[in-house]
Amino acid sequence: MFGIARIVAPAALVASAVILGGMAPEPDPVPRRWQLDVTLGPVRQASFEIEGQGPRVFVYMTYKVSNNSGQDLLFAPSFELVMGNGQAVRSGRGVPADITKKLIEKCQNNFLQDQIAVIGNLMQGPENAKEGLVAWPLEDFSPTKIAIYAAGFSGETTTITPPGSTEKTLLRKTLSVNYVVKGELSKRGDQPLEVEEQRWVMR
Repeated sequence: MFGIARIVAPAALVASAVILGGMAPEPDPVPRRWQLDVTLGPVRQASFEIEGQGPRVFVYMTYKVSNNSGQDLLFAPSFELVMGNGQAVRSGRGVPADITKKLIEKCQNNFLQDQIAVIGNLMQGPENAKEGLVAWPLEDFSPTKIAIYAAGFSGETTTITPPGSTEKTLLRKTLSVNYVVKGELSKRGDQPLEVEEQRWVMR
């Protein structure tokens, strides 16, 4: 089983690149720790009327994960959305519970769980796969780029020591997905974003 590591700030990520001569640490080419099989669904946006606030736009994504690692594992994923300004936002932050419920209903999938309900023991085998939904409030309607980082799907970690510091920073193997942004997001309707690149990184 694994614990929840702290999220590394962008400054720490820059420091890691400096330590390694301008190259950030890369995951092992062949996984040496447990790794879950994860499939990320499309990223879409949806608008809802919020009492006292008016219409609000939310970005959401579904995913499916199965455990073929050879051992049951504690599953506690974390997702972050990074837009053009570089600020990372945790999934669920600023998303009312009733909005998450409406998004799950919108997907018409009885197996979908919200980001709290999905946490727990993930038993082995595709028959025990879990499906989840994560969401974020949309603040920037015309971002220059969008990236999502999904952690908790691999047991691989490494540590770095930023320049001028004696404290070690823990990096986890994380699934990084960059998306193509064309036009204003709020005008896309239900059209999903196009994936530009998907790869594993240490973050």
